[in-house]
Amino acid sequence: MNNTLTLKILDRFSGLFKVLGADYEKLRLVLGFKLMMDKRRVPTIMQDSRQKENTLLTPFVKSLLLYAFYGLFLIPFLIMGDAYLFQLSIVFTIVMFILMTSMIADFSSVLLDVRDKVILDTKPIDSKTLSVAKFTHIVIYMTQLTGALLLIPLIVSIVIQGVAFALILIISLIFVSILCIVLTAIFYILVLKFFDGEKLRNMINSIQIVLTVGIVVGYQLIARSFEMIDMTLAFEWQWWHLLLPPMWYSAIFELILLQNTSLAMILSALIAIFIPLLALWLYFKLMPTFERNLQKLMSATHTRKQKKSKLMNGLSKWLCRDQKEHAAFHFALTMLRKEREFKLKVYPVLGLSLVFPFIMIFTLGSQETEIDFHFSYLYAYFSVLMIPTVVYMLKYSSKAKGAWLYHVVPIEDTKTFYRATLKASLVQLFMPIILVQSLVFIYLAGPIMLLHGTIIFLIGCLFTAICYLLVNKGKYPFSEPFSFVESASTALMFISMLIVVIFGLIHFLVNLVPIGLIIYAVVLMVCNYLVWRKML
Repeated sequence: MNNTLTLKILDRFSGLFKVLGADYEKLRLVLGFKLMMDKRRVPTIMQDSRQKENTLLTPFVKSLLLYAFYGLFLIPFLIMGDAYLFQLSIVFTIVMFILMTSMIADFSSVLLDVRDKVILDTKPIDSKTLSVAKFTHIVIYMTQLTGALLLIPLIVSIVIQGVAFALILIISLIFVSILCIVLTAIFYILVLKFFDGEKLRNMINSIQIVLTVGIVVGYQLIARSFEMIDMTLAFEWQWWHLLLPPMWYSAIFELILLQNTSLAMILSALIAIFIPLLALWLYFKLMPTFERNLQKLMSATHTRKQKKSKLMNGLSKWLCRDQKEHAAFHFALTMLRKEREFKLKVYPVLGLSLVFPFIMIFTLGSQETEIDFHFSYLYAYFSVLMIPTVVYMLKYSSKAKGAWLYHVVPIEDTKTFYRATLKASLVQLFMPIILVQSLVFIYLAGPIMLLHGTIIFLIGCLFTAICYLLVNKGKYPFSEPFSFVESASTALMFISMLIVVIFGLIHFLVNLVPIGLIIYAVVLMVCNYLVWRKML
């Protein structure tokens, strides 16, 4: 949307801003500047393409076009019939996931921006005006994003479901957007109240992981709330459904369009309206405190030097060939733990790879009287599928200018750096996931799962080396900036997936042979030794 057009639309609501206690002329000036700066910002969703000069297709416009494409997948759920509680719960789950992740990935920097305070605090602009300007800025962004995501589905729903359906959808989306904005802001307010800015920056990564996993699990909860009986969706209301925001807004459609006046629908619809309004009131109430606490982000925080754990020291001595690789291993571990942007892009994938096997087990077994866990180890291969993403991202860093370090340290064999980094990624990222999954599988299916887990870990180690040879061979780790991230070749990713399928098929076949698993484990150990020693 053109900035001038946006400001002209806001001019029509200048009275509302005055009611909120803001100086509209000053607010308009600040907003104009912020919107102009937005044109130069590359949204996280578009950081997989190289930046090229284009006055029309700016990175932000490209991101909106991508969201519009995602919105096409919502159309079937909007037009499939009148099972509103089911189909709209799916729609609002997807919408809330996209809005919340976008808020955290892209607009956390707006909520937490303190760079302009040095300039604006010296100008005759009161804090109320600045707070309203910041909130309005985010609302404009969310309006553009939501509009891009749902414009085409909305037009289709008007044709298929009617104008009343579309109007309820628009009003519901307004409340959903308010809820997403305010919940994110209130979380930051509470964190800054009790912790310093460094803690908040670190927690943003954790939020992204928890949110991604939570949405997937929440989707399963919503889907499993319905049963198919005689080809008809059946729903039995439980008290915990009131804890699922997507069901609040789908209940509005049931209440108005289907005249479902049950207590559950009325209660859910009331919560859908009053919770966002209450949260919005609380946000403006806490905003002065929030602005004061933002000063914590301007102060330097001294983090205590972390001591190397005895476990990591022992592992590095066992895994690394010499002292040089040992040093490179600990350097890579530090980068993997401290590199926020790397964690923001990779950790959500790790979180999904951890829970997805269990989701698949219980989803596919939900129609059975008893779930058979005998072959459940095969679902752990979903964790192996995340390895290509991790290996590919290891060459990127927000501190890429420091790559000159590789050329000055006294290490002649340049493979040492990547070999150590790959080992660090296996220890830091892959091994904990396989360990947790193995413990759960042992609880579900017995001690034999320990052997299965060992085999999958050995396959992961071998597959990591293969992915490096396919994707990053000849590169230094952490040597390229994230601004130049490109999508990995589709062909390479397909080959990687095919390799995982082959490993899984071999695993399945050897499991049918007596002592086949033990022989396979020994073969994998030998293969790992040869590949890591001779090819890396």
